[in-house]
Amino acid sequence: MDGDSPQGAVGWRERLAGDGIVVIDGATGTELQRRGVPMDEIAWSGAAVLSHPDLVRAVHEDYIRCGAAVVISNTFGSTRQMLGPAGYAEHVETVNRRGVELAREACDRVAQTPVAVAGSMSAMPPGFDRDAYFPPQRELDSYREAVGILAGAGADLIALEMMEDTEHAARAMRAAVESGLPVWLGVSCKRSQSGELTGFGHSQVRLTEVLDALLPMGPAVVNIMHTNPHLIADALTEVRGRWTGPLGVYPDSGYFTRPNWNFVDVIPPADLVAESAGWVRAGARLLGGCCGTGPEHVRALCEAVPELALQR
Repeated sequence: MDGDSPQGAVGWRERLAGDGIVVIDGATGTELQRRGVPMDEIAWSGAAVLSHPDLVRAVHEDYIRCGAAVVISNTFGSTRQMLGPAGYAEHVETVNRRGVELAREACDRVAQTPVAVAGSMSAMPPGFDRDAYFPPQRELDSYREAVGILAGAGADLIALEMMEDTEHAARAMRAAVESGLPVWLGVSCKRSQSGELTGFGHSQVRLTEVLDALLPMGPAVVNIMHTNPHLIADALTEVRGRWTGPLGVYPDSGYFTRPNWNFVDVIPPADLVAESAGWVRAGARLLGGCCGTGPEHVRALCEAVPELALQR
């Protein structure tokens, strides 16, 4: 089948190779918060697979029902680096394994066409405190451990999320690539006071520096994610100047006040579709949503795939 076949009828890699549009899920952590799951001050949504597994599975199921071709496991905050200081050191294996299993169970329950499971991993420090990173080797080991569990649990790919610097992100990327699974490189950025695009939480690191450090390590897809929709066009330009492979976008909407997301001025689904048309014209083929977005955004994107395909 070619890239214009219905969403989900072929695998994500084949669809991207055929210049088709792939719609993935929206936010998991903030959607869990919206449904009443408390967020941890240190590990954010990581422990939800232990405390609220049915809700985690239900979120995945809702995205699949809306048409998502890929769902991302609720393991963004589940490295030992984050779970250990939060009091879950003995549960690192369980949290990461169950994160993938719950996503797979959702696929088995409701998917009508093949849906891939992406194992999420971030390079975030505990409590998002940038002075609390593990020492370098221990940090790398924590990423290797998480990736190994995600892969062993059956993840189809590794989704690195919020890569925003050249040091910690490089360690995470190294661990992910070592798995042998396809790696999605998810970079996040903000606009500095000088007008440059910089790493989301690293205003001293230009986005171009992040890309130059990580692209040579061999991602399968580069995603601009957890980034304000208004910055996506410029970020796409910077990525396209360095990368000719598959490109994706899944923006955030709202803002974070630890440990909770503030659902303020969240982009309406129709507006996300309208913005996505421009991103497709700029080369993006993988679309979805990050923090603040929900099933209604994914449904709107899936319904708009024929229209979006015309923008290529």
